[in-house]
Amino acid sequence: MTLRQLRQIASDLGVSLYSRKSKEELLSAISSRQVGTETVADSSSVGFGAPDAGLAASAAATNLAVLEAELPPPPRPDSETRVVFLPRDPQWAYVFWEISELDRQQAQRAGASQLCLRVADVTGLTNGGAHPHTLQEVPVDSHASEWYLPVPLSDRDYRVELGYRKSGGGWIALASSAVARVPALHPSEQILDQFVPFSLETPPATFPSVAPPTGSSDSNLHERLYQTATTGWRRLGRGSEAFHELEDTDSSGLNASGVGLWASGRNESGAGGVAPRQRAFWLVADAELIVYGATDPSARLTIGDEEVPLSSDGTFRVQVPFRDGQQVYAIQAVAADGEQKRNITLEFERRTPEDNSNPSDQAVAEWF
Repeated sequence: MTLRQLRQIASDLGVSLYSRKSKEELLSAISSRQVGTETVADSSSVGFGAPDAGLAASAAATNLAVLEAELPPPPRPDSETRVVFLPRDPQWAYVFWEISELDRQQAQRAGASQLCLRVADVTGLTNGGAHPHTLQEVPVDSHASEWYLPVPLSDRDYRVELGYRKSGGGWIALASSAVARVPALHPSEQILDQFVPFSLETPPATFPSVAPPTGSSDSNLHERLYQTATTGWRRLGRGSEAFHELEDTDSSGLNASGVGLWASGRNESGAGGVAPRQRAFWLVADAELIVYGATDPSARLTIGDEEVPLSSDGTFRVQVPFRDGQQVYAIQAVAADGEQKRNITLEFERRTPEDNSNPSDQAVAEWF
């Protein structure tokens, strides 16, 4: 009988919620309704079918049960024996597996007693090898299909093997997982960042410059270029230069930090409304100007009145101080025969609106 026919019989017998029941639940409900005379009487009193209909339904149900008993069990899909190893975090890994019915039966005939997982450390090894004394065997439930494994050591490669332990000793291997890397527990020690070292304590006039090409021993070219570029443009210093000039000429009651002795509202003893504190503090910052370019290697290159040596491929690069004020760099290239010329004039201006800096060797203890 189909499910629809069973629902019709259940409706005639007064089975509640018959439309939501499965085939097995309908058979059970129909059988319980047909057991004893009370069930038939109750069905007749509420108007659901006649006793003859109930007897017919009982016979149909009996015939259905006999028919189902004669049918073979539904075939199960053939599964493939496999095991998968998935690291979850540096300390735990998740393993799930599947065993085909054929492999399970063969293992049982061979004397299998306990299903186990073997964890092997294979870091740096190939061809299925494993480090000695690292094999760990974890018994698991015979009906389980997944398991959480504790990881012995992080930042290593592992492989898991699924199999049975024999009752008399021995091992029946079923499947092996792929090699997986367990992540490290701590941050990596590899540092890929590359930083350029520099010093903020070096005076501007002595900043290291790019070495001139081979054959030239003039190491003060950058300073001479700066002096040439600022000739006729030098004014009263601003920013850091103005501050140092004031500091050299007349302090006017200023201390080394550029603040009046009484600016904090305390006297030399540090007496005030709060407990006095003393600390030396300092800051250094400056800038450089890089002038670079290229021309014919045989040409003669000048910046202002200074001749700049060229490298073998005709490139040049000079670093000059970039202090407050205006700087003009007139760059000219003349061909070897003197017939062709090219020139460019670069003008720069720097302003330092505020400067309250001082090097560490000039840091003095201040009350604050």
